[in-house]
Amino acid sequence: MWNIPNSPLEVSSALADRNYLADEGLATVVYLAISMQRPLFLEGDAGVGKTELAKVLASWTGGELIRLQCYEGIDASQALYEWDYTRQLLHLRAAEASGRATKDSQAIEDELYSERFLIRRPLLRAIDHGDQPQPVLLIDEVDRADDEFEAFLLEVLSDHTVTIPELGTFGGKNPPLVVVTSNRTRDVHDALKRRCLYHWLNHPDLEREVEIIQLKAPEVDSELARQVALAVKVMRGMGLYKPPGVAETIDWSTALGKLGESVLDEETINATLGAVLKYREDQDRVSAQGIEMIMAAAANE
Repeated sequence: MWNIPNSPLEVSSALADRNYLADEGLATVVYLAISMQRPLFLEGDAGVGKTELAKVLASWTGGELIRLQCYEGIDASQALYEWDYTRQLLHLRAAEASGRATKDSQAIEDELYSERFLIRRPLLRAIDHGDQPQPVLLIDEVDRADDEFEAFLLEVLSDHTVTIPELGTFGGKNPPLVVVTSNRTRDVHDALKRRCLYHWLNHPDLEREVEIIQLKAPEVDSELARQVALAVKVMRGMGLYKPPGVAETIDWSTALGKLGESVLDEETINATLGAVLKYREDQDRVSAQGIEMIMAAAANE
């Protein structure tokens, strides 16, 4: 059983012990989400650490990380539960072949709609986790789903229970820690946000990003870590199609460490852009006009 934190400072310390550096605002909202048993709604650009936070929380609590990846067209059956129709049909045919289906049709029907043939999807697994440690339910990229699915989520998260007509009501005790993320490709309805505690996750500032690089890529020396953080900061201000997130910063730093580089120069940047920028147009823009800006920023630091 994990120890529930008594303050945001304890949250910050626990996350740092697991290599996640949270600022005061994030540590505070995580503490409140835990103590108030409210879902945590995280918005921000891709790559700022929203999903990673849920993984770290699961590592901290010792519970299972249960991930519901949202996408266009997802519906309740794919998120909650469905019946294993193939196995039900095989069971029914076996009963018919043995003559049981004729003798006791009600018993066969009860068997068909028992937990034996129930496929538990992420929401049901998280709500009804039995005696297992409190899981962390990650509802990832909810902005990719549609309005109807949002309304369904709101209903489930209101009391953490679900009723299956054939089996009864599940959940209601010891609800999971819930983290909902959005990249803000569209606005999520206010009703869902009202149910949650909200936090906008920014890209880290320069000093925090240097700390992250040194934590995640310890083979990179401090001077190179600072140069990489500065370079990424410049790139994020260039209006790129996909500005680099923290994950790309770490990848780039790791790649430079593997190559034995100790300093960023024009040749090194051009050779390793694929580690930090994942679109050709962004690479072309940085190669054409960004490298001079990066070198100038590094020189003025």
